[in-house]
Amino acid sequence: MALEKGDTLPDFELKNQEGNTIKSSEFKGQKPLVIYFYPKDFTPGCTKEACNFRDSYEDFKSVGAEVIGISNDSEKSHQKFANKHQLPFILLSDSKGKLRKKFGVKKSLLGLVPGRETFVFDENGKLILKFNSLDASKHMKKALKALQKNG
Repeated sequence: MALEKGDTLPDFELKNQEGNTIKSSEFKGQKPLVIYFYPKDFTPGCTKEACNFRDSYEDFKSVGAEVIGISNDSEKSHQKFANKHQLPFILLSDSKGKLRKKFGVKKSLLGLVPGRETFVFDENGKLILKFNSLDASKHMKKALKALQKNG
């Protein structure tokens, strides 16, 4: 079942690019959270999206938010991706697609490609924005605008 505006951040536990376990409980009630699901490390659209979030990371920090990128790629792939593009935020490995399913992120392009969808939660863990678009360039702007409007 897909998450809708007003829903609470689901509980999850996944490994980041450093191999450390990250839990949703570390953020709920603490700070706003931007979670963006993307298809694959090193592809042109996903690289553009990650670099957009990187280039505006300080803007997210200024409103107290953390950014997390999630794909099915391995921790090792995430580590290479983060190092190559100097990504300052968390990348989580959802290798089995369980979290993608929990959030209700659908596949796109005739069901062949994992979807690109961004979720913004306020500091209480309530969903304030859900944005789905294959256009990688729009996600960061929409997420930042939702946080600024909410703050």
